[in-house]
Amino acid sequence: MISDNGFFNSDNRFAGVIESFYLETQEGLFFAVKGLEHPPDRMIAVLRYAPDPEKGDRKKDGKSYRRLYSFPEQEKFIKTNCPQYLAYDPFFQTILQNVPRSLMLRIHDPRRRLQELTRASDSKEIEKDAAAFAALLKKEAGVSWRSLGISGSLLIGLDADSSDLDISVFGEQNCYRVYRALRKLLDTQSCSELDRLDNHGMKALYAERSVDIYLSFSEFLRLEHRKVNQGRFRNRVYFVRFIKEAHETGEGYGQLRYTQLGRAQITAVVVDDREAIFTPCRYLVSEARDPDGRDLADLTEIVSFRARFCEQAQAGESIEASGMLELVESNRGRSWQRLLLGNSTIDRIILRRD
Repeated sequence: MISDNGFFNSDNRFAGVIESFYLETQEGLFFAVKGLEHPPDRMIAVLRYAPDPEKGDRKKDGKSYRRLYSFPEQEKFIKTNCPQYLAYDPFFQTILQNVPRSLMLRIHDPRRRLQELTRASDSKEIEKDAAAFAALLKKEAGVSWRSLGISGSLLIGLDADSSDLDISVFGEQNCYRVYRALRKLLDTQSCSELDRLDNHGMKALYAERSVDIYLSFSEFLRLEHRKVNQGRFRNRVYFVRFIKEAHETGEGYGQLRYTQLGRAQITAVVVDDREAIFTPCRYLVSEARDPDGRDLADLTEIVSFRARFCEQAQAGESIEASGMLELVESNRGRSWQRLLLGNSTIDRIILRRD
């Protein structure tokens, strides 16, 4: 189990550790857990912060850390400094960033961190704002504290004055309740402290993501302006990550095998966007075709583990997308194809202009 101070005990089986948790390694590296499926001996996670006495602009316990934004930057650092955090996965059939159990020092729990902030009497302003935003969502959505958490830099104590308020919501029905409440608050402007990003905020967000997106600003603005999961609270940028519990997915680690078929560009129609708010997000599609108009009947879904692809399209909309085409095979005998977005800076999903 995990002790009250959050340190790892070898008897723990990673139960409940999913997307938005952070892992701290023995070398002082901080990894963000990705997805809901994980092998029994390690956690699939991406490197977010690394000690750097020269270029680090974040401080913790007297040490300097820098944030690693893109996958290429992360994997270059790992290959050079700590290749033990890269491993081939037999079911995803590719090399993934991961943290073996034997190298883990501490698990950072978003829900526990939020509980700490709600009880603290000497919090920083950004911590007070994060707790107040979570309290607003709890009240308006009618969910429990256990369904909410704090992620990102605030979770691990590497926040700066300009850091975002990263809120996590856990459990499918809790997510839908919070999403509906947040949309209502934004649409009615009934909370003076809460609003969507204005044009200045969109430009700042675009600049922050410029190393990791392949969109013009006009395309970016067209997609982002209608999203609910990001905006401003008390003049701080917020991002709300909606996450299912692991048991709600219906498939555990090892029950599906993924085979990469190569990069693909497609057009399609979104037929179901009910899982577009979640991380990982999923869009069910039909009428998928390649650039030459050939039918891709086996391609039925678009998936991403990157939160920036959430809420990109709605049911009934025609889209263009590019990513890695994969064959998905279930141990129950089913098979289909999916387009995976987020592993390359040229991956995208945009609305078609007819």
